[in-house]
Amino acid sequence: MEAVILILGLLFVAFMALGVYVSVKVIGAAKRGVDRTITQARRTVEETTLRAKSYGQVGVAGELAQLRLSLRTSMRATQEALQAGVAEDASLSESLGLFQRLSVHGQELDDELKRLEREPDRTTVASLLPGLKQRTQRITHSAESLRWAARDRARQFADDDLAALNTQIDVEAGALRHWTVEESSAGAGAGAAGRGGDRARGAEAGEEGPEALTARDPRAQTGYPWQKAVRPETTN
Repeated sequence: MEAVILILGLLFVAFMALGVYVSVKVIGAAKRGVDRTITQARRTVEETTLRAKSYGQVGVAGELAQLRLSLRTSMRATQEALQAGVAEDASLSESLGLFQRLSVHGQELDDELKRLEREPDRTTVASLLPGLKQRTQRITHSAESLRWAARDRARQFADDDLAALNTQIDVEAGALRHWTVEESSAGAGAGAAGRGGDRARGAEAGEEGPEALTARDPRAQTGYPWQKAVRPETTN
């Protein structure tokens, strides 16, 4: 009886632990989903604001907004391309690692640009713009190089796969039309047999032709209409 009670107690504790574990997992997944949604919404609002500033403002503020918008757009596009490609091509994992290192520099630059947007000394900020533009171009150029290299690699794989598929389809189509090959072979055999029969008949006619000519008397032949026939010789 005590053993049964002990087993039931252990089962109860196991079910309770399992329930707590499942609850923690569900809550964690829900929290991550909420955080992801909030982050995406915040990013959308911020980029919309940057786009409005880049088009609606002039001077230093507008240029800073354009730099931030260009940086964020390029980095996000590269990240999405690499993350989507690494699932099918494991060799892109190294490229993704390089992009993560590049993202550190991109985040630092974005934070600096964001701080300068609130800087009241516009003269100093204007003097920093050439260097900031150069850094932005270097980071976006590196990001675009990784993104386009990954896309070119995926397109090359697709072209190679399509070429191999076309070859297989051509082979299969030829196999499905096997009767055309048989008909061609049969027609060629019949033609060869016909030409052989013609040659045989020609040879027979050639053999009979000289015998018929030698059996005739050449003196009795009239080669042309105006020639007289040779009279046969008579014996007294």
